[in-house]
Amino acid sequence: MSLRLETEGAVARLLIDRPEKRNAFNQAMWLELPGLLTRADADPAVRVIVVEAAGGGVFCAGADIGELMANRENEAWLAANQAAINTAQWELARSPKPTIAMIDGDCVGGGCGLALACDIRLATPRARLGITPAKLGLVYPLHDTKLLIDAVGASQARRIMFTGALLGADEALRIGLIDDLAESAEALAGTIAANSLDSTRAIKRFVRRILDGQTEDDADTLRIFADAFAGADFREGADAFLAKRKPAFR
Repeated sequence: MSLRLETEGAVARLLIDRPEKRNAFNQAMWLELPGLLTRADADPAVRVIVVEAAGGGVFCAGADIGELMANRENEAWLAANQAAINTAQWELARSPKPTIAMIDGDCVGGGCGLALACDIRLATPRARLGITPAKLGLVYPLHDTKLLIDAVGASQARRIMFTGALLGADEALRIGLIDDLAESAEALAGTIAANSLDSTRAIKRFVRRILDGQTEDDADTLRIFADAFAGADFREGADAFLAKRKPAFR
């Protein structure tokens, strides 16, 4: 199995498991990804999703170039593949629950796009990140290019894509391509999972609205803000604060 979902407590792990191809994504994997995200979102026990390789050494080498070359003259296949990639990336970037990319080893091209679609990116010191379509005469999708610009700014995004260079973990951290260095996502996932899922989901929706261009409140955002004060999570959070104990959100 090349892609699978494993759940332990409040954490769901979306595992990339195709080591013989350096975890490169083929079309079947792009098509499968949205359904796995839907499963994680539908599970009431899950509060955070971690995207990582099943084994160490490489996160994802990107799209399966061998499959692409085998179908390069098939216009219908190419259109379906592009649609599958675009849909998977869109759904991952907008998955309702918080997402963490845990990057170990190479994270290249479409693999870097997967990481960018997550809310937070952690990496081990041996991680290398790069976006290499210019080395193949290809173009990065506009949606994923925006995710990159949101993370590092336009100038660094140009440098990363114009050169196709692989950046070490330290440089990736310096420019904002990753958020922190860590050997695993356990601690961060546990901290997020202990907080209110109602809160983190609403926060994620607000951040995505802002990144997509919204700058002013509308009736929906005002309602979400106001409704939180009447919610069970706020009652539990306030009670726990006053009692000087840890909250136990439902």
